[in-house]
Amino acid sequence: MDDFTAALPAMLADLETLVTCETPSADLAALAKGAEVTAEVGTRLLGTPPERITVGGRTHLRWDFGDAPARVLLLGHYDTVWPIGTLERIPWSVTGGVVRGPGCFDMKAGLVMIFHALAALPDRAGITVLVNADEEIGSPTSGALVEENARGRTAALVLEPSADGGALKIARKGVARHTVEVRGRAAHAGLEPERGINALVEAAHQVQVIAALADPGVGTTVTPTMMSAGSAGNTVPALAGVEIDVRAATAAEQLRVETALAGLRPRTPGASLRSSTSVSIPPLERAASAGLFDLARRVAAGRGTELRGVAVGGGSDGNRTAAAGTPTLDGLGAVGGGAHADDEHVVVSELPGRTGLLVALLSELLGGTSGTTKSAPGFVPTGPGEDDGRPAR
Repeated sequence: MDDFTAALPAMLADLETLVTCETPSADLAALAKGAEVTAEVGTRLLGTPPERITVGGRTHLRWDFGDAPARVLLLGHYDTVWPIGTLERIPWSVTGGVVRGPGCFDMKAGLVMIFHALAALPDRAGITVLVNADEEIGSPTSGALVEENARGRTAALVLEPSADGGALKIARKGVARHTVEVRGRAAHAGLEPERGINALVEAAHQVQVIAALADPGVGTTVTPTMMSAGSAGNTVPALAGVEIDVRAATAAEQLRVETALAGLRPRTPGASLRSSTSVSIPPLERAASAGLFDLARRVAAGRGTELRGVAVGGGSDGNRTAAAGTPTLDGLGAVGGGAHADDEHVVVSELPGRTGLLVALLSELLGGTSGTTKSAPGFVPTGPGEDDGRPAR
């Protein structure tokens, strides 16, 4: 049952508008232009301009609808991982039923779905749309805004792209970025190296200890990703640093690793260590999505489709809404693949049905009806999450 087949040409035109406005996370000028283009598309479809919330030079967009109590948060981002100029190498195209172009899948198609779904919804009261400008780098300026807008909601629906084959994302690992700084003492490497305390050698010892903190049995990965050291080729390094990426399925595992990093002890006499955390995003655990996923499956079944759910390793702002205590369902966006890769793409034929599903789910959550499924005002998630039996990835 496709409610948006007739709207597909307009949806593709809007997607082209967004994709051909390049919006890399690190380029504030490009983001400023992207905010305006995104606001223009949303305003045209929704009939009202967004509130612009600028933090740290980045503009986040928020639409609030109606005087009803805030119930549903729709969440997306307009920043991408692609630098300016990528369009020259990977141009916008629609060929063989597939859209290509930087950011089309992650996640500008999701923004188009939000705008067109809400444009078709008879009553938007109780809905808030939040589109931020820095999700791809961990939402440093919008994280608090996401959590603030999520608290007390019936549901947060995240229009990040789907997992393989259109599966929803019912669990996400938490993401943390840590740095271990090593301090030693400089000395001339040729004349008196023995007077130095080699921070690089100490960092090399610590990398092995850090990597061993991973626990594959529970899906915790601890990956040293970057190392820096030294000031000159003939000087014993006085400073070194190790960057670490941590992914964990539970908050307890995140805390275990963070505590272990803080407790590292130097092996080189005279060296000192200090750990710090630059990013810490809690996991989206299955319990936070279970009830919404069950509802979405029932709504989809009433429309003649079947939904699957999987756990994934990457984080999103859905992790933050779940941490705020809000039932959260992620991966409701486009069907396709190649996020962050040269083969990023969206399957055109899936856009109408996927957008129709979003409208139906919103109708349920707001107290309307859709298909054969009755709504459940005051919805509270219950029961365990479900998946398709595949391991988290």
